[in-house]
Amino acid sequence: MAIGTVCAEDCPVELTLRLVGGKWKTLILWELMLSPVLRNGELIRRLPGITSKMLVQQLRELEEDGLVVRTTFPVVPPRVEYRLTDLGVSFRPVMEALCSWGEIWKARNLA
Repeated sequence: MAIGTVCAEDCPVELTLRLVGGKWKTLILWELMLSPVLRNGELIRRLPGITSKMLVQQLRELEEDGLVVRTTFPVVPPRVEYRLTDLGVSFRPVMEALCSWGEIWKARNLA
């Protein structure tokens, strides 16, 4: 698809942005890329400003979309861990490219 072409509903760019868009999903994915296994409380500590309800909602959506896997351990109290799926791990180069581009933009516009 040529740049400048209006994306249709099935446009891969639009689909990707729908899957990881919003304030929290990319940050959750980034934290899981930095630490391969995290528990709910650890994610809340690493994401200042996120509510427990919002974290659970975003994690459920990422799980439904196949980017995150949730593992529950049958202990008291229940222990739940989150990690990236292979599909989630495959998103890392995209995240790194976004990070690099953001650094370039910041250097040009905030200098």
